[in-house]
Amino acid sequence: MSFNAFLDYLLLEKNYSKLTAVAYKNDLENFEDFIKHEYGSNNIKSVNYPQIRNWIVNLVESNISNRSINRKVSSLNTYYKFLLKVGETQINPLAKHKALKTSKKIQIPFSETEINMVLDELHFDDDFEGIRNRLIIELFYSTGIRRIELVELKLTSIDFGAKTLKVLGKRNKERIVPLINPVLETLVKYLKVRSVIKCVDDNNLFLTKNGVKIYETLVYRIINEYFSMASTKVKKSPHILRHSFATHLLNQGADLNAVKELLGHSSLAATQVYTHNSIAELKKVHINAHPRSKK
Repeated sequence: MSFNAFLDYLLLEKNYSKLTAVAYKNDLENFEDFIKHEYGSNNIKSVNYPQIRNWIVNLVESNISNRSINRKVSSLNTYYKFLLKVGETQINPLAKHKALKTSKKIQIPFSETEINMVLDELHFDDDFEGIRNRLIIELFYSTGIRRIELVELKLTSIDFGAKTLKVLGKRNKERIVPLINPVLETLVKYLKVRSVIKCVDDNNLFLTKNGVKIYETLVYRIINEYFSMASTKVKKSPHILRHSFATHLLNQGADLNAVKELLGHSSLAATQVYTHNSIAELKKVHINAHPRSKK
């Protein structure tokens, strides 16, 4: 079955990214394969909820996490809502579905000591890759941008005069984030070494040493490599750096709404997950400072 009209709807009307649209397509094709195999049907437009429930059971028995299953079901639900919208079906079989329960993931941010160790004590080669890698780490920690947002940065995203960076976030929503002086200094160094690289993608800010646009797995490897030398935490990723950015700002008394805007969240609920570590820090300060705690 072709899902082209649905993908166009996601990209053009919902302003979803190409990566998100591909993920939705993969989820739909996974469900389509299940329906063909179990029920001999090629039409997922006319399935009923018991059939979908059997698919969910199959996913659970395959040891797929509840979080991933909920995401797959959400893709299917969005598809049926689209079919209702364009008049290709009269019923959404998932209208009364309740998502599976999930446990909240505890994201442990890097400590300020670990960040400082990477940026102040580890060696970065004074060449294209070394300066680029340092800039990537500095940008993640000083702006809190997402990995895909960093990958998609353009040369025109930087405003040296205003000391800001224009970021294209989820659903193509733009936001402006400030750049601190140390990052601007590294940016100047990077642009100098970048200028001698033979570029295939001229407008993209971050390139590989071969002059093509940097990609997400390389960005992950860079973060993991450097932080493996400074941290024993299990997860060392760009998202943990984003988490560290938010947590450290809140620990220093930053306003929750301000952090929300910097992160590009659409609601405070998404930002409040970062307050747990801040509360832990406040408890520590409270215990150490309160007169009665010493008794």
